[in-house]
Amino acid sequence: MANLKEIRNRISSVSSTMQITSAMKMVSAAKLKKAQDAITAMRPYADKLTELLQSLSATLDADSGSKFSAQREVKKVLIVAITSNRGLAGAFNSNIIKEVNRLTSETYANQEVSYLAVGKKANDAFKKTNRVVANKSDVYDDLTFDNVAEIAELLMDKFVAEEFDKIEIVYNKFKNAATQIVLTEQFLPIVPVEGAANVNADYIFEPSKVEIVEQLIPKSLKTQLYKGIRDSFASEHGARMTAMHKATDNATELRDQLKLTYNKARQAAITNEILEIVGGAEALNN
Repeated sequence: MANLKEIRNRISSVSSTMQITSAMKMVSAAKLKKAQDAITAMRPYADKLTELLQSLSATLDADSGSKFSAQREVKKVLIVAITSNRGLAGAFNSNIIKEVNRLTSETYANQEVSYLAVGKKANDAFKKTNRVVANKSDVYDDLTFDNVAEIAELLMDKFVAEEFDKIEIVYNKFKNAATQIVLTEQFLPIVPVEGAANVNADYIFEPSKVEIVEQLIPKSLKTQLYKGIRDSFASEHGARMTAMHKATDNATELRDQLKLTYNKARQAAITNEILEIVGGAEALNN
């Protein structure tokens, strides 16, 4: 059995860790509320804009389609991996990295795959492959629509320049504080919704549908990427809050076990001292 000093040191260490994890949990809970409100307010707008764009695209002739809808033979694929800049969030980052690796080795095994990292964890995971075309981890320093729009414009430029034939984004969709869903969404080219050709038949368009689509597509793509990063940002705080909650519970349980062990060891030491005193007294009497 460990000596009393060693157990006291372990109790002190576990208690300090418990205070840190508890503080991190409260910080993440406060940040989660703000991030959750932001993504909840944005989702209806982003979803409706995407739905409108896809419906309009489905009504256009193939010859009048946008340059962002061009279907080419898929030889080069760019995967946008959205993670966080920090760890201590359970499986939040590792789930994204596993999904990207699965896409690389299975879905696009016969294609040339490159990565764009949004988050230091993604950059750290894939930089050794020498296939990271850009690292946009600094977007979290000031997460605004304008800053994300710059990344979306970079992706659109690369697609139009035919540097890549397909672009996918992989991120964690926020469901609740305890649940994040790994999603893979096709960013480019835009795929119109099947069976939506007559959705807008009763509308009169001014200007023409082609002009409207051309104006909507860049905005829709920027909004789609911003929604994905916002979803990931909220998911990160939810995952970290849950992870720190579990860590605090585990530290509390370990501290209680150590205290019990300490009390048993202390009781045994006191009992041994009493026995030694009694034995010494009996020896003197005899």
